[in-house]
Amino acid sequence: MTERGRGHVARDADTLQIGPSAVRWTGDALEIDIEEKDKRVGVPWQRRVAGKVRVYPEALNDRAFSLDPEGKHRWHCIAPRARIEVVMEKPGLNWKGSAYLDSNFGSESLEEGFRVWHWSRAHAKRDSVVCYEGIRRNGQAFASALRFGPDGVPHEEEALPPVAPLPNTLWQMERKTRADKGLASVIRTWEDAPFYARSTLATRLFGEPVVAVQESLDLDRFASPIVQLMLPYRMPRVA
Repeated sequence: MTERGRGHVARDADTLQIGPSAVRWTGDALEIDIEEKDKRVGVPWQRRVAGKVRVYPEALNDRAFSLDPEGKHRWHCIAPRARIEVVMEKPGLNWKGSAYLDSNFGSESLEEGFRVWHWSRAHAKRDSVVCYEGIRRNGQAFASALRFGPDGVPHEEEALPPVAPLPNTLWQMERKTRADKGLASVIRTWEDAPFYARSTLATRLFGEPVVAVQESLDLDRFASPIVQLMLPYRMPRVA
């Protein structure tokens, strides 16, 4: 989570280099090298963050979805299901588990296009389920529920599960998701920031009990002058 100038960024068909860190596709895995030494990295303590992450897709999807009628914002669920290996040098941590990989891209900033969004993904026994909804900058609401089979092909559900409200975070971030009977509970809140929250949920989707990862993003809060002044302390900016 750093911002760097053009002179510190390079890419080709398989690699994206950002300062000393890089992301590369090796043919069977996405390999992420993390090497950050900036004095502000490692909030709240100033420390080096270094390690390697490998993401092995188990299903790949080649279809991207437009999040607005003009097509200015697009979302691509690249790997709805994957395996992950994390080996950190600093701090000394490592683990393996299930994973997911997606990408957002577009022709304008997120806060220009949206006020808020809520997203979640869950791995069921056979399918992977992604629920996505929000409010565009013009006040128009959007919502979708996608089920990805073992082959990675997405199927859009016509009948969305009902909205399941979740308790606000300590920063009073509003959270919600989609679940059978509109019922879901928070297992743990992993990230609680003034404009963003990421949580693990216990819920049911399409008749199956699942553990879901959920995020909420408030772009009105993100764009506020106070939050913009705070960002350099969490996202070091290198001249």
